[in-house]
Amino acid sequence: QLQLVESGGGLVQPGGSLRLSCSVFGVTMDYYVIGWFRQAPGKEREGVSCISTSGSPTNYVDSVKGRFTISRDNAKSTVYLQMNNLKPEDTAIYSCAARFVGPAGGSCSNSPYSQYNDWGQGTQVTVSS
Repeated sequence: QLQLVESGGGLVQPGGSLRLSCSVFGVTMDYYVIGWFRQAPGKEREGVSCISTSGSPTNYVDSVKGRFTISRDNAKSTVYLQMNNLKPEDTAIYSCAARFVGPAGGSCSNSPYSQYNDWGQGTQVTVSS
């Protein structure tokens, strides 16, 4: 049974950095596209970034391009989200999610933030001085 566990959130000052981790248990992570999502208070959940099974291509929402970097280590069953130059508007609960694509692998280029069936419980990121 697939389980996703996020870690790495916390309180950081504007301009600071955090690295989030999404650990995947119970399945072969190579068979899954992984996405990062966030939900701020009073706002709808939005897709932030996704990564294909091989590590490329990746996708980013416009508001984080040039500041966030997604990567994956299939041997460690972990996906990372490096977040630099954080802004107060990045404050949210960040969750990772998995989309099954099978042993042949798959890309997140098409519909990068839809068709995710398994979700972690999230980690809080707060950007404040």
